Amino acid sequence: MREHAAPSGMSTFTLIWLGQLISLVGTGLTRFTLGVWVFQETGSVTRFALIALFATLPTGLFLPVSGALVDRWNRRWVMMISDSIAALATLGLLFFYLTGHLVTWHIYVAVAIQAAASAFQWPAYAASIPILVPKEHLGRASGMVQSAHALTEIAAPALGGALLGAVGLQGVIALDLLSFLFAVTMLLLVRIPQPARTTAGAAGQGTLRHESLYGWRYILARPGLLALLTYFATINFVYAMSQVLITPLVLSFTTEQVLGLVLATGGAGAVLGSALMAVWGGPRRRVYGVLLFGSLMSLSLFIMGARPVAFLVAVGSFISLLGVPIISGCNQAIWMQRVEPDLQGRMAAIRAFLGASTLPTAYLLAGPLADRIFEPLLRANGPLAGSVGQVIGVGPGRGIAFLLMILGLIPLLASFIAYRYPRLRFVEDDLPDTLNIKEHAPEGA
Repeated sequence: MREHAAPSGMSTFTLIWLGQLISLVGTGLTRFTLGVWVFQETGSVTRFALIALFATLPTGLFLPVSGALVDRWNRRWVMMISDSIAALATLGLLFFYLTGHLVTWHIYVAVAIQAAASAFQWPAYAASIPILVPKEHLGRASGMVQSAHALTEIAAPALGGALLGAVGLQGVIALDLLSFLFAVTMLLLVRIPQPARTTAGAAGQGTLRHESLYGWRYILARPGLLALLTYFATINFVYAMSQVLITPLVLSFTTEQVLGLVLATGGAGAVLGSALMAVWGGPRRRVYGVLLFGSLMSLSLFIMGARPVAFLVAVGSFISLLGVPIISGCNQAIWMQRVEPDLQGRMAAIRAFLGASTLPTAYLLAGPLADRIFEPLLRANGPLAGSVGQVIGVGPGRGIAFLLMILGLIPLLASFIAYRYPRLRFVEDDLPDTLNIKEHAPEGA
C-alpha cells in the first residue's frame, strides 16, 4: 500500500469552493426575489410555497441514481454541466421576464430543472473533496462547505431585498447568471483526477440499478456507518422540526421585528459555527464532535421553551445553529475518510437523499402536533396547566414551547445510545482509512 497524495491540495479545492459559494449566493438571490415577485403578482401563499416544493422534490427523485452516475463519470464535467443546465434555466426566466411573458409556471419549471441539476452537482462536489484535500484538512474543507451554505442563507434575503429595489428582478437574474459563469470558470482552471479504483468500488460496478443499490448494501454491511447515518438523520429531523416551530413560538408573545432579530441571531450562530469548523477542522476523533454538538441541541431546545422571552429563544437558536455546521462537517469528514474514493458519489447522494426525506416529514408533523395536541394541553384550563404549565407557563405558544422541550429529549437520548454503541463510537477505529489505500489510479482530467 502507498500513501494516497492529494493531487492538487487545498488551493484547488479553495478555487472550486469559491466558485460554488458565489454560485450558491447567486441562486439564493434569484430564488428569494422570484418568491417576492410571485407573491406580489398573485397574492397567493400557495403559489409562493410551491417554489420551495419544486426546489426540493426533483432533487429527491434523482438522488437515488445520481450518486452511481457521478461515480461513473468525470466529476469536474458533471459539476460544469450541472451548473450550465441550471444557468440555462435561469437564462430562460430572464428571457420571459424581459419579453413580458413570465408567468408562475415558468418559475416552477426553471426551479425544478435547477433542483434536478443540483442532484448531480452536489454528489460530484462532495465526492471530489477527499481526492483533492489532504486528509488532515478534511474537517476544515467540510467546514468551508458548511460556511458557504450558512452565508447563502443569511446573504440571500438581506441582499435580495436591497438588490430587488436597486436593479430589479432582471438585474438579480443577470447577477445569478454571472455567478454561474464564475463557478464554471473556476472549474475550468483546475483538474479533478478520477478516483483510484478500489476492490470495493469494483464490487459495486455493474448495471445502474446494481450500482445504485450497492451504496445501501455497502452501508448495511458496516454497522458503524449505518448507526452514524441513523443518528445524523435523527438530529436532522429534530433540527428541521424545531426550525419550523421557532417562528410561531416567537410570534405568540412578541412582534415580527423581534422575530427578525431572533432569526438573525440564529443565523449568526450558523456562520460562527461554520467559520469555527473551517478554521479548527473539528476534534481529532470526529465522532465525538458529532455526538457532543448533537447533545448541545437538546440544551438549546430546553432554553427556547423555558419561558416566553425572546432573549432565551435567541440564545437557544444561536446554540442550535452554532452546532449544526460542526455536526455536519465532522460527519462528512468521517464518510470521506472511511469510504473508498470511487464510492463517494453514492455515499454523498445517500446522505443527501436521507436528509431530503426527513425534512418534509418534520414539516408535515410540526403543525398538527403543535395545533392539535400540545397547544390544547397548555391552554389556561388545559390538562397540563396545573403541572407543566406551572413551570413554563400557559396560554398561546406554551404548547409549542413544551413540544420543543420534548423534542430536546431526542438528541440527548440518541447521543447517549450512540455513545454506548461501540460500533458507532469506534467507527473511526474499526473502518480502514481509505485515503491510505491507492490501487489502480486511472488518468485524471
